[in-house]
Order: sequence, then C-alpha cells, then structure tokens
Amino acid sequence: MLELVTSQLEKCKAATFDADADLAKEVISLEKRVNSLELSIDKRCENILALYNPVATDLRFVLAAFKISNDLERIGDNAEGIANFLFDIMEKAEDDMIEKFKLNMMFDVAISMLKDMEEAMENEDTKLARKIFKKDDFLNENNKNASKIAAELIQKYPNKIKLILKLFSIVRKLERVGDLTKNLGEELIFHIEAKVLKHKKDQKKKKKK
Repeated sequence: MLELVTSQLEKCKAATFDADADLAKEVISLEKRVNSLELSIDKRCENILALYNPVATDLRFVLAAFKISNDLERIGDNAEGIANFLFDIMEKAEDDMIEKFKLNMMFDVAISMLKDMEEAMENEDTKLARKIFKKDDFLNENNKNASKIAAELIQKYPNKIKLILKLFSIVRKLERVGDLTKNLGEELIFHIEAKVLKHKKDQKKKKKK
C-alpha cells in the first residue's frame, strides 16, 4: 500500500511538470487499488481484535496498522486530488512558477519521506521515523509562503491565474501529504516504543504559557 501511494506521488510529479494527462489518469486508477487495500486491512484488523483480543505490543501493532492504512488512503486521496487539478488545466507551467513555489523540491521531499517511512517500517527503525519529522518542517514552511508567491505570480502572469492557483493547490496538497506521512512515523513509534507523540508540541506550548 505504501509503495502504491509513493508511485502515485511520483507519477503526480512527472504529470505536473510535463502536463501529462496519461500519467494523471494512472494516478486516479491507482487510487482504486489503494482504497481496496485500506478496506482489506481494516477488515483484517477488526477480525484480529474480535477473535484474538490482543494486548500490549500486539494490540499496539493492530491499532497502528489500522491508523497507518487510513493515513495511506488519505495520502492517496491527496495524490488523486493533484491529478484532478492537472486534468482541469492541462497546461505546462512556466519555469519560474515551478521554481518560486519550490514544487520540484516539495515533490522530492514528500516522496523521500514516504520512502524513508517504508524503510523505517521494514526495519522497525524509530530513529529514521523521527528524521521524517524534520523533512515535514520544510513542506510546512513552504506552504506558509505559498499565498504570497501566488499573489506575486498572478501580478506577473495575469492571463494564467487558473494555472497559478492550480500550482498553489498542489503545494497545499503536498503539505498535507507531509503531515500524513509524519502521522505514519508517529504510529510506528507508538507501536515499537509505546510512546504517543500526537499533539505533544501543543502540550509543550500550553505548559510554556
């Protein structure tokens, strides 16, 4: 399932830069397989909980698997969303649009996060899972700057507003992919170390206040 959503994102990258409708179609086609796998994994998790009543590490594994499959499906949804944006306006972007939005880097970082996550899951490597969090910071920061960049590009290319807004939307989708991939890392850490990391930063901020 992780390999499928990684493939979706790689195809999204190529389709974005080449305005390739066929690749965009492939992304949407893969989403059906991702959805099917999520349902299958959810059913297996439910059966394990009902039949075996797992505890401790086994229970954490089942709960993590359930949440990971859900987040992977949502990553697939975001990839499909990017593909749909591309269908709406099948136009090649200007080089400076790609450069200013840092789309090449955003795709590369998002894809590398998924590949790191695959390795972390295979090796139960929580250190690698934590490295994913730092990569997510880049996607978050770039997303924060995207509105200003979009406004500047619209002034420069007033006849390409729809294209610029499409690229802006892709930035937002990639930022969301980063957040969801970070969730995968948190679930792996929960399974292996029994540590809950969700909302930890928010709790620290509240304590400081």
